[in-house]
Amino acid sequence: MKELLEHIAYCIEYGKINIQSPFPPDMKGKKGADEYTKEALDAGVSPHKVLTEGLMVGMDKVGKKFRENKVFVPQVLMSAKAMNTAMEHLMPFFTSGDITPKGTFIIGTVFGDLHDIGKNLVAMMLKGNGWKVIDLGMDVAADKFLDTLHAHPDAVVGLSALLTTTMSNMQQIVERIREEKPSTLIAVGGAPVTKEFCDKIGADMYAPDPQGLLEELETAC
Repeated sequence: MKELLEHIAYCIEYGKINIQSPFPPDMKGKKGADEYTKEALDAGVSPHKVLTEGLMVGMDKVGKKFRENKVFVPQVLMSAKAMNTAMEHLMPFFTSGDITPKGTFIIGTVFGDLHDIGKNLVAMMLKGNGWKVIDLGMDVAADKFLDTLHAHPDAVVGLSALLTTTMSNMQQIVERIREEKPSTLIAVGGAPVTKEFCDKIGADMYAPDPQGLLEELETAC
């Protein structure tokens, strides 16, 4: 069973989705996260162990490599695809209550901004580390964040922006959330965003990369 979990973690780390996947080249024709996850569950490994000792281990490794510039966005996206494929086997256990998510994270790119690669990376990393993620997409106004927050009152909110011209929209959304749900934890991120800007607009958390956000959440939650 331990070997199956190690295989899952390895496939996630290197982006091996399934036996048909040609990536990475040195694993062509070999089983991937899809097959190993199913095998583990069929062998009686608990869904919680598959998540925490398989998927999360692999995502943690690729997240740290990304932070250290040892891998780049395409590799992380392949790892995320492998993780999403494996997660399909685990989703019934989330909905049945056999796996309890660490928390709920509402994420979106703020209104006026149509960039989503960074947001998508964060969402994928959070899912792979046991969070329930509600992805609102791009160009998201304050009302949509608030409507979703009212439906999930204990959620953390994540705001993303890639443009300096849309950073100011983060402040408007933070102010609206503080008016209606003042105790909500708010994280901000994106290429032009800094810790100083985070503090200035009254948000709670900032990280320069997805791995950093996970670490911030572990401390805050």
